Amino acid sequence: MKEEQPICYTCINENCFIKKHLHLEQMRQFILKKNSFVSKKSDQFITEGAPLQGLYFICSGKVKTVKTGINGREQIVRLTKNGDTIGFRGFGTSKRYLIGAYALEDTVLCNFSNETMLEILQNVPEFTYALMLFYADELNKSENNIRKIAHMNVRERVIDLLLYIHRKFGQIDGLIDIELSRKEIADFAGTTEEQAIRILSSLKKEMLIKTVGKRIGILAIPELRAEIMEHKYF
Repeated sequence: MKEEQPICYTCINENCFIKKHLHLEQMRQFILKKNSFVSKKSDQFITEGAPLQGLYFICSGKVKTVKTGINGREQIVRLTKNGDTIGFRGFGTSKRYLIGAYALEDTVLCNFSNETMLEILQNVPEFTYALMLFYADELNKSENNIRKIAHMNVRERVIDLLLYIHRKFGQIDGLIDIELSRKEIADFAGTTEEQAIRILSSLKKEMLIKTVGKRIGILAIPELRAEIMEHKYF
């Protein structure tokens, strides 16, 4: 992994917890303690079950977080981009990471160690409060996802995923700005690769989506939303 030192004060990720609190004078001492590096596409920078090494903040790039399920199969639990936080599950309550994380493209990451994060939480109340609200929001999202997955059929889960990545990453030139393999789509939707391919093919024939290689474009957002509206689309 190549060493790189992006400067927090010129960072454009306004959603990053660190960036949001740079106006506080006491944050300056903690910024100097961070470690920044580049994780190449497909590299794993967090191993599930490995000792906790603090939190990671995405400066640029995209990341998938995974959790091992039945028969050792990895299930994608989250897709993240610039400004998002990685490794927060289990932080403060566990000594090991509860998830694994892979770069989906060359990604610049900022890592704050356990010790540094603890210092921030003990000395910067505004940061601690914001992180508490973040955890509450993530818990709410997790509960909603569990409820939706329990009641959705496979087609609905794939549609829900497509709408999620469209909201999260947006479209450029008619294609969602993230490249996911059919296997990754299946893993995130909780189905098999064969079923995911069949459903994507069906949606394409119905002129609801288009595909260019691994990339997918949404052609009919209202129609797709309507299919899962009964599950309380967010």
